[in-house]
Amino acid sequence: MQDDATLCHRQSDPLDPARANAFLAALGRHDQVQAGDSLLPLFHQLYFWDAQPPAQLGCDGHPKVGGLIPDMGLPRRMWAAGKVQFLHPLRAGTTAQKTTTLVNSSHKQGRTGPLGFVTLRHEITQQGQVAIREFQELVYRNDPDPSVAQTPPPTARTDETDSFSRCFDSTLLFRYSALTFNGHRIHYDLDYARDVEGYGGLVVHGPLLAQMLMLMAQEKLGTLSEFSFRATAPLMHFENAAFCWADDGTCWVRGPDGRQCMTAQAR
Repeated sequence: MQDDATLCHRQSDPLDPARANAFLAALGRHDQVQAGDSLLPLFHQLYFWDAQPPAQLGCDGHPKVGGLIPDMGLPRRMWAAGKVQFLHPLRAGTTAQKTTTLVNSSHKQGRTGPLGFVTLRHEITQQGQVAIREFQELVYRNDPDPSVAQTPPPTARTDETDSFSRCFDSTLLFRYSALTFNGHRIHYDLDYARDVEGYGGLVVHGPLLAQMLMLMAQEKLGTLSEFSFRATAPLMHFENAAFCWADDGTCWVRGPDGRQCMTAQAR
């Protein structure tokens, strides 16, 4: 196990309102962000790109590991979970600084083979104040073995007090990948997603599912102080998902077959 909080990466970004407005348009929304406005929750994912040349990319389209994220010896990367603390409003059009720190990394033996776990802490500072503190959990594993039975996903709750349905077509997945500079091929390369990583279609980004839950939570609560989420099963681009809310601030994503794709807690 590695535990080394001295490994960090620093970036700066002017938080161009045009990028937030492009994402709002991609979501089918008509509101606009002006310089000085507060960004909607999780919109910081649109900024602080880690742009690497082709030689520094892995076969999955992500930047190669090594350095801040250690090489776990496992090729398949998944965003497992996250927790975001909203400490101060993050303003569009005002330069912000992001510091990413490796909190820990470890290997474990799972039911389907070896797993690598990485936890990162992101802090975004603007005008001398920490606006956002985020913890990101990544999981690395081998490519799937067709001979090994997959663990069935959990079944989602059906006791929501409110919900809405949404599909995510390949165009939206491509645009979200572009806006977040996410090169992971499972989101736009159908042959790779199906033939190499074993998915039934293009995979909807975990942060995009979390984004939709956060926007719903903001509508319910007015403001958010903290939002935590965990991915439990992938959602494919051809599937219709239900985004569900309970009055205690619990929310989740239910796939068309009743499986739980994500669960979250809003405060």
